[in-house]
Amino acid sequence: MSTTVAATEAVETETKRGKGKMLVVAVLVVVLAAAGGWWFMLRPASASEAPKPGAVLKLDAIQVNLTGGHYLRIGIALQAREGAPTDLDGSKALDSTIELFTGRPMAQLANQKYRNHLKHRLEKRLDEEYDGEVIGVYFTDFVTQ
Repeated sequence: MSTTVAATEAVETETKRGKGKMLVVAVLVVVLAAAGGWWFMLRPASASEAPKPGAVLKLDAIQVNLTGGHYLRIGIALQAREGAPTDLDGSKALDSTIELFTGRPMAQLANQKYRNHLKHRLEKRLDEEYDGEVIGVYFTDFVTQ
């Protein structure tokens, strides 16, 4: 009789292992299906879908007051995305440039890293103001005195 009990326990243990494996496989299938659905349906657009550059609109240089009686002569050009209107109004870009650079110390603007930081901030502002029509900014004139 003890052989029968041992055999019954072995069968029950094997059945529990089989159910455990089936549960793991079922969970794995659900996770893979969810990941596949996200990948093909919901994932964000990749960098390869970035807008292509179009025309460049060069704006006249302006002078901006800095601290300590100094000034900055700055000229910018706007890199429009492909398909954007070629007659973009530059007044918003010039206004943002004046707002961003006015009152800065001349020593800060002499630092290349800080200048690049300001350029990226200007690009972000212009992207918002022009509703994605402007994708880049170039400094065409940058003179402090």
